[in-house]
Amino acid sequence: MDFDALYHFFFQTYAGLGALVGIFLVATLLVSVVLERRTRKRFKNHEKTEDDWSFFDDDDDEEASK
Repeated sequence: MDFDALYHFFFQTYAGLGALVGIFLVATLLVSVVLERRTRKRFKNHEKTEDDWSFFDDDDDEEASK
């Protein structure tokens, strides 16, 4: 298989474009998992403080309970 055939498949067919999207999604997922594991290993002793925030944290619940 030569380069022209690969180029034609990946960039000029729907199946090739779908394969490229799938490859990039899998690669992105793998990189994010590796980086997340490295971050958790580095900061395993981190204790939560008042200044910490979470993406899924609801501030409305805290205000309602006060």
